[in-house]
Amino acid sequence: MSSTPTRRTPWLVPALIVGLAAVLVSVSVVLSGREDAADPAASPAPVADVVTPETAPTVDLTRLEADDPLAAGPVDAPVSLIVYSDYQCPFCASWAADTAPAMLDYAAAGDLRIEFRDIAVFGEDSRTAALAAYAAGLQGRYLDFHDALFPEGVALPPRGLTDEALVATADELGLDVERFTADMRSEEVADAVQRNIDEAATIGAFSTPAFLLAGQPILGAQPTDVFVTAVEQALSEAGA
Repeated sequence: MSSTPTRRTPWLVPALIVGLAAVLVSVSVVLSGREDAADPAASPAPVADVVTPETAPTVDLTRLEADDPLAAGPVDAPVSLIVYSDYQCPFCASWAADTAPAMLDYAAAGDLRIEFRDIAVFGEDSRTAALAAYAAGLQGRYLDFHDALFPEGVALPPRGLTDEALVATADELGLDVERFTADMRSEEVADAVQRNIDEAATIGAFSTPAFLLAGQPILGAQPTDVFVTAVEQALSEAGA
């Protein structure tokens, strides 16, 4: 299955790059002082410096595919959230633990469509993890696998993202390991993950986490209240 070309949105690239540059600097500072990402006591929870363009035009990149294995919430939800994330990103791990549950509550209520786009800002280990998460999604267990790679809001070290470690995680979650392994190595899954990586690059999301909420960019792991307020405002504007 070949990747679907994504329409370029030149207006969005500069807005995202400005904010994401600040996030990238913050990520670098955190990573430089972190010896082992699996030890939550080694450093305080990361808080990224972020920029949210208030006047940027909206852009709709939601796919609204009913069989999307990385999505939560109904395709006809009044508000959408796209999440660009990397499994080696400490800010992504923090957001997954602190804010994702509140967003998933909106999805469960039918008010929010969440489409996750796992990308590979930090290199090949991130891509391998994204392949594994997609493979888990094909068995209906994406969110469980996603959370297993961010235990207690902490990104795993590289040794937790090897093929062997990822297969072990699938086994611990009770997945069909043979199917999981085949899917993880399949061209279909590779194309799907590359599609997400290409889309992020097209809009200038060169650091993570980055979000499009109702078509508006939100950059970095901002506090949960920022996302809740944005969702509530979007619901109000949608008349929901």
